[in-house]
Amino acid sequence: MPTAVLTDHERTAVQAYLRLLHTVRAAFDGPPDGAPPALVPPSVLAEAETALAEAGLAGNEEEFFRMLSGWCPPSA
Repeated sequence: MPTAVLTDHERTAVQAYLRLLHTVRAAFDGPPDGAPPALVPPSVLAEAETALAEAGLAGNEEEFFRMLSGWCPPSA
C-alpha cells in the first residue's frame, strides 16, 4: 500500500483529533474518588471540528482513520 504524505491541514486535523481523543480519555479516566468525569472543554472540541473542516474532512470517513492510523499506530 503506498504511503501518502499528509497535507498541513490533514496533519493539523489528525493532531487536533488526537488531542480531543486524549482529553476525552482523561475525562473518563477521571479522578479515582469516583467523581463523575469532567466535561471536555468546548475549545478542544472546536479546535478539532475547525481543523477537520479546513482539511475537508468530517472525522468519520475511512480515509481519515487511515491517516490517523499512519500517524499514531495502535500500541500493543
